[in-house]
Amino acid sequence: MKRKPYRKILIATDGSENARSAACSGLEIAKKTGAEVYAVYVAATGCCSPLMPESYDWELGKEGSEAVAEIEEMGKEAGVPVKAVLLQGHPALEILNFAEKNDVDMIVMGTQGKAGVDRFLLGGVTEKVVRHAKTEVLVVRAPCS
Repeated sequence: MKRKPYRKILIATDGSENARSAACSGLEIAKKTGAEVYAVYVAATGCCSPLMPESYDWELGKEGSEAVAEIEEMGKEAGVPVKAVLLQGHPALEILNFAEKNDVDMIVMGTQGKAGVDRFLLGGVTEKVVRHAKTEVLVVRAPCS
């Protein structure tokens, strides 16, 4: 049985080392398949934690812009165009919704993101995405080489 080629790849990022490792893998696959790449950052809002604000937090937005810009730069170095996407809400839900609405063939994520009160843990997000995704999910743990 022959699988269809990847056309669209979503790389979820929070700016962490694990997210960069995931981006390396996602960009490598995109380079080999010619897939479009979306670098997606979700600023978690009050839906996820009582410690997160209900409205958009511009500091998180700045962090998100930096995180997707890093993936865009990695893409330039690899010769792969990357479209930056900044979202807000519940990270797993936003990633899943974006993937479904944009016919993404593969979601690429790190095993765990940044820790700390003001940042979401990508580990919990990754688990939810893996459980509920309607497409392939590649979870990356190893660092870039």
